[in-house]
Amino acid sequence: MLALDEVWWVVSPQNPLKPVDGMAPFERRLAEAERVTAKDPRIIISDVEAQLGTRYTADTLAHLVSSSPGDHFVWLMGADNLSQIHRWRDWSRIFSIVPVAVFGRPGYSMRATSSVAARRFARDRWPQGAAKRLVDADLPAWVFLKIREHSQSASKIRAQGGF
Repeated sequence: MLALDEVWWVVSPQNPLKPVDGMAPFERRLAEAERVTAKDPRIIISDVEAQLGTRYTADTLAHLVSSSPGDHFVWLMGADNLSQIHRWRDWSRIFSIVPVAVFGRPGYSMRATSSVAARRFARDRWPQGAAKRLVDADLPAWVFLKIREHSQSASKIRAQGGF
């Protein structure tokens, strides 16, 4: 669908929009992510935000792109995040740094496609059939991927005693 060589799962030291209470320690979340994804070598668990000391996605992405000029990045997120990305610091800058691929999520897909971000970047939305070429897109560019929606979320995992 996206023709990516690998996926970097960035474990954030602390999401600025989430409460610290109920959040497992960073090292535990990092280890749990490693355990869950150990089956697929194309998924790379990364602590890049902890290494860089960045707290905001736009800053992390800007650093990755500038420090890896031969690599091409695509920001992957669920429809739940597209619905509220306008609350993130420098959120619109993300769309000017890397292409964005949004995955449908139960209960969020309809809301996401009419969100502040979706409206702001409506002219830059690519059809799902062109997703393979997104990695080389002129920016801004994003795609909404209608997939078999997965109901699991980090919040649910935490509530069940996971990371």
